[in-house]
Amino acid sequence: MYGNWGRFLRVNLSTGEVKVEEYNEELAKKWLGSRGLAIYFLLRDMDPKVDPLSPDNKLIITPGPLSGTSAPTGGRYNVVTKSPQTGFITMANSGGYFGAELKFAGWDGIIVEGKADNPVYIYIKDDNVEIRDASHLWGKVVSETEKTLREEVGSKKVRILSIGPAGENLVKFAAIMNDGHRAAGRGGVGAVMGSKNLKAIVVEGSKSVPIADRQKFMLTIREKINKLKNDPTAGGGLPKYGTAVLVNIINENGLYPTRNFQTGVFEHAYEQSGEAMAKKYLIRNQPCYACPIGCGRVNRLPTVGVTEGPEYESIWALGANLGINDLASIIEANHQCDEFGLDTISTGGTLAAAMELYEKGYLTDDELGDAPPFRWGNTEVLHYYIEKIAKREGLGDKLAEGSYRFAEMYGHPEFSMSVKKLELPAYDPRGAEGHGLGYATNNRGGCHIKNYMISPEILGYPYKMDPHDIGDDKIKMLIVFQDLTAIIDAAGLCVFTTFGLGADDYRDLLNAALGWDFTTEDYLKIGERIWNAERIFNLKAGLDPARDDSLPKRFLEEPMPEGPNKGHVVRLKEMLPRYYKLRGWTEDGRVPKEKAEELGIAEFL
Repeated sequence: MYGNWGRFLRVNLSTGEVKVEEYNEELAKKWLGSRGLAIYFLLRDMDPKVDPLSPDNKLIITPGPLSGTSAPTGGRYNVVTKSPQTGFITMANSGGYFGAELKFAGWDGIIVEGKADNPVYIYIKDDNVEIRDASHLWGKVVSETEKTLREEVGSKKVRILSIGPAGENLVKFAAIMNDGHRAAGRGGVGAVMGSKNLKAIVVEGSKSVPIADRQKFMLTIREKINKLKNDPTAGGGLPKYGTAVLVNIINENGLYPTRNFQTGVFEHAYEQSGEAMAKKYLIRNQPCYACPIGCGRVNRLPTVGVTEGPEYESIWALGANLGINDLASIIEANHQCDEFGLDTISTGGTLAAAMELYEKGYLTDDELGDAPPFRWGNTEVLHYYIEKIAKREGLGDKLAEGSYRFAEMYGHPEFSMSVKKLELPAYDPRGAEGHGLGYATNNRGGCHIKNYMISPEILGYPYKMDPHDIGDDKIKMLIVFQDLTAIIDAAGLCVFTTFGLGADDYRDLLNAALGWDFTTEDYLKIGERIWNAERIFNLKAGLDPARDDSLPKRFLEEPMPEGPNKGHVVRLKEMLPRYYKLRGWTEDGRVPKEKAEELGIAEFL
C-alpha cells in the first residue's frame, strides 16, 4: 500500500494495552484515510449514543495518505470523536507538524480508548509505544507542557500534541493543541482527551511515507504548487496578510458579525485587519509542514512577547463579535486561549452571548460582583474570563458549558448564535444564504470550514455566485463543497488549497501518490460516502433533523439592519427540503436504505 501504512495504533488507557489495528487497501479505496477511516471505525466499533465524556467514547487522531509527503499542505491531521458540546460527530482539523511526524513514525492514526486512572501521556518513537505518567504535567499550560516533555524525552525533534487546563477541566469547547499554537479546535475534542486523563502525545519518527510513483508525484506537486503560487489568494493575500486578509473583505460585503451577530458591519474593522496587524505587530510568516502558502502569523506583543496568530476567525470572535477593536488585546487573548487550550470561536461566541444577556438585563451586576461588567467593547472581559473559563472558576464554570447551555440557564437560548450548540464562525449567513444552509446541515454543527460557501458567494471561487440566490445550482454547489472538503480532510491536506486547486488537482495528487487510477467522480463518491456515514452516526446519536438542521431565530426572522445586506434574512425553509432531495435523503432528512446501499454503508443503518 502507498500513502497509507495500513495500520492504526489502538491504545486502551483503562487496561494499558497497546495493539496494532491493521487494514487493507480495499478499505483505503473505500474511505481514503483520516476523516474517512475514522468515521468507519467509530460506526463499526462504538455506539453513537455513548456519553461523550465516558471511557466508552473513542478519540481518533489521524493524518491522511498525503500527510508527511511533499504534497502542498501535506501536514494536516483530524481528531474525530463524539462531541461533548453537540452530542454529535466532530472532526477537528489541525496543521503544524504533528500529523506529518505521526506518519514518519509509521502510523496512520491513533485510536484512544478507555480512561487512565491517573494523568498519562503516550510516547511514540516509530514502533516503540509507551504510556507514561503525566501527573507532573497536569495543570500546566501548553507551552510549559511542551517544554517539560522535550526536556524529559531528551529530544528537540519530537512533535507534541497536548491539552491545557481547559481540557483537564472538561470545558465543553476545549481544544487539542500541537506545535504550540496549532489547534484542533472545534467540538470540545480537548475535553474528550481530558476525560481520558490523557495530557499529551509525544511522537518522533524516522520513516518516509511510501509513494507509488515518486517521479510522477514530484512533477504533479510542482504543477500544483505553481497553480497556488499564481493564485491571487493562495499566492498573494494569504501569504501577505494571513487569514485576516478577510476582515476588510467580509466587512465591506456586510456580513462581518458584530456584537453577537446583531449586525454585519463593524465600524472599526480596519483596526483589527491583516493589514493593520502587518504594520504593527508582524515579525514573519509561519507555514505549516510542506505548505507553499504560509498564512500563519508570528507577532510580537509587549505583554506576551513572541506569539503566533491570531487567525481571521479568532480576531473576529475575540474582537468585533464582542464590540472590541483593540488589536493588541485580541492578540493577547488569542495567546491565552492557545495556552489554556480553548477554541477561540466558541470562547468568543460564549462571551458574546453573555454580553447580550447583560445588555438585555438578564445577566446582572449582582451576579458578576467585582468581575468586569459584560459591556460591549470591554477588553477586561477577555483577559479575566478566559482564565476563569479554563479553570471553571466562578461564573467561568457556567460559561465553560458553551453559549447555548449558558444562555439557556438564563431562559434565553436564542442569544446563542450556534447550530447544534456549536458556536457560529465569522460570517453572518444573512449575507451569504448558501453558507447559511451549510451551517444548518453541517455534520459537526455551526461550522464554516467543512462547506466554505464564502468561496463562491463572496470570493468568486471557482466562480462568483449571487449570495442571495437560493436556486438548485447553489445547493448543488454546497453539496460539492461538503463532499470535496471531506476528501481534502481524508487526504491530509488543507482546505486553503481550494484557492487555486480544484477537484481534478486532488485526483492527480492522490493517484500519483497512491498508484490508483480513480476518476474525479470516484473521489467525490468517497466524499459523499464520508458525509453520509457521518450523518448516519448523528441520526443514531439522536439527531432530530426538524430541530437540529436549523439556524438561530435571528437569521430567520430579524432582517439585517444595515449595510449591503440590509433587509435580508436566510430563507432556510425554502432551501432545506431541496437540499435533502438533492442529497438523495428522505423528506425528513434521513439517509434511506437505497442511498446507503449505493454508497456501500447500509451495514451502519
